[in-house]
Amino acid sequence: MKCFRIADYVLTLARKKFEKENTMPDLKIFTVGGTIDKIYFDQKSAYQVGDPKIIEVLQEANVTVEFETETIMQKDSLDMDKNDRQIILEKVSRAPHKQIVITHGTDTMIETAKTLSVIQNKTIVLTGSMQPARFKNSDAVFNIGCAIAAVQTLPSGVYITMNGRIFEPFSTRKNVGENRFEKI
Repeated sequence: MKCFRIADYVLTLARKKFEKENTMPDLKIFTVGGTIDKIYFDQKSAYQVGDPKIIEVLQEANVTVEFETETIMQKDSLDMDKNDRQIILEKVSRAPHKQIVITHGTDTMIETAKTLSVIQNKTIVLTGSMQPARFKNSDAVFNIGCAIAAVQTLPSGVYITMNGRIFEPFSTRKNVGENRFEKI
């Protein structure tokens, strides 16, 4: 009798381990470029979008939330057009995840958020930075942390998180002069 109980116990542990290893995390992080991923390109201080920094940022911050990442594109948001936003919309729509964070350039983040507003039953949070994540005084780590917390607590919808605040895309603007986002 004890052999069967031990065998059942071992099978139960094996099943739990298999289920844990084969479950999809609730959170998906898409990267599309922007200042957050910029690097110096040449000695003239010009920038280009580099490899995504999101995994490094989350590891340094000791984030314990399970997540998947995927790069959709590596573009400055000023170079994005309607076709790029359609690609982002399709990727986010097809993702089975209910919680989505998107790192994006701040110049056209609001336009992309508005495009994504047609998606139902998902919480989508866009964030970016005013300084590259590689810089010591960058706001990238703080903004990413806010996005990770926001996506886990907000109801379904599309949001922008910047400067320690959460915004809805249809009532937000980027104040270039003050280098911040604000409600309108």
